[in-house]
Amino acid sequence: MKKRLLAAVAGSLCVVLVSFRTEDSEWEKAFSRIDTEVRKNSKAYHTLEEATSRIGHRLTGSNNGRKAEEYAYNLLKSYGFSDVKYQPFEVVSWMRDTVTLSIVPKSSDNFRDVAVVALAHSPVEASLHGEIVDVGNGLEEDFETLKTKVKGKVALANIGLVGVTDKKNLHRSEKTALAIKYGAKGIIMVNQAPGKILLTGTASVTGELIPIPAVSISNDSGRELRAWMQEEGPLQANIDMRNFSKTIKARNVVATLKGKSNEKVIIGGHLDSWDLSTGAIDNGIGSFAVLDIARTFKALKIKPDRTIQFVMFMGEEQGLLGSKHFVRELNRTGETAKVRYMMNLDMTNDPKGVNAFGRDDMSEFFQRVGTAITKVNEDYPNQYLNRAGLHSDHQPFMLEGIPVAGLSGTLSPSVLQCYHADCDSFDLVDKQQLENTVRYASMYLYALANANSLPAKRLNTQETRDYLITQGLKQELVLGQEWRW
Repeated sequence: MKKRLLAAVAGSLCVVLVSFRTEDSEWEKAFSRIDTEVRKNSKAYHTLEEATSRIGHRLTGSNNGRKAEEYAYNLLKSYGFSDVKYQPFEVVSWMRDTVTLSIVPKSSDNFRDVAVVALAHSPVEASLHGEIVDVGNGLEEDFETLKTKVKGKVALANIGLVGVTDKKNLHRSEKTALAIKYGAKGIIMVNQAPGKILLTGTASVTGELIPIPAVSISNDSGRELRAWMQEEGPLQANIDMRNFSKTIKARNVVATLKGKSNEKVIIGGHLDSWDLSTGAIDNGIGSFAVLDIARTFKALKIKPDRTIQFVMFMGEEQGLLGSKHFVRELNRTGETAKVRYMMNLDMTNDPKGVNAFGRDDMSEFFQRVGTAITKVNEDYPNQYLNRAGLHSDHQPFMLEGIPVAGLSGTLSPSVLQCYHADCDSFDLVDKQQLENTVRYASMYLYALANANSLPAKRLNTQETRDYLITQGLKQELVLGQEWRW
């Protein structure tokens, strides 16, 4: 009996190994075709250059945002997609007008004007005068330590982490939420990029207006401000701002490549950007890579087993507005159960491997895909990360229990320092690295869309809760008012 059982197990393993070898061989052939096509015909770099020069920034709800939506729609049509749709949504959005910041010592009238940028979803109108309290890195323990001093004052906080390596940073919106929780009447964020670079981004965890003004200053200004506090004692911040908040219309752009089954794999990247520059890195390199991946699949006449949807999300920068709407529509139409995987490209550049976002059940699968890629490109590092995070368009899918993945790559420090800043322009884009993103992402997408089976299943509500806790995301989701358990 034992011998028969062992023989049966061995036979089953043999069948699995043969199946894997056949599938891996098929992947290698497809990956080779993808590699050749992208190397010869990629249009990612050219189309991104054209869009940044012709359109400029791509702020959701603006005329530029509308032009970007139309550019992506027409590009997908030109690549041969017959099923391209706008997915419209309507939200209350925010746009900047004017802002000033002046600093005055309590002991004198020697004021200084400081270069400043308003953070999104700050009040439509604010005129604030208040003493500055330095809360360092702006983590909850920092606010808790100074809770008797913060109330009624203006918090000064680092956007990044300074002087610590063993703590997890919070998003600027979560630090603002803490400032509000502890009674601050304003917050000044200090950029960690060196020099005089000004950074923007949302200060709202919900995408709605916040009750206090939130602004960002450069690293140089932050150092000068803290040195001045040491020399002259308490300082007062005077913040005056005007902004716009109104209902706007925006559109996700969705191209569908019909598969043989009803199952879906979604690959997306946010098309929108902030308005200080052209958003070439955030997220031009991600969204225009997705557009070129779509072109590649059409050029190769790939007929996937699972339906693939290529999605240009709008409104990511202002609170994941487009991806949240997309998932709400999936739930409304009953299509959520058909989505087997979501891959998100947000500032993805020159991939070195995959991030499975905490799904241990995908480890072997992604290692096999990576090994097949190395058969085509032997210099591919095939690194493997397995850590979940928030604050991009994968998040609404992940909160529904849908498996998500991303590619892990690199951006040089000189590029990263222009994140959300006035220097995020096309000259930062590396053509070869962008095309590497297209090549490798296409290969992973092909495997997800054509694998005989995908180990990761959609998590139910309880399993999703446990997964998010295990990944250390509960605190951030509570602060973001997205924790539903």
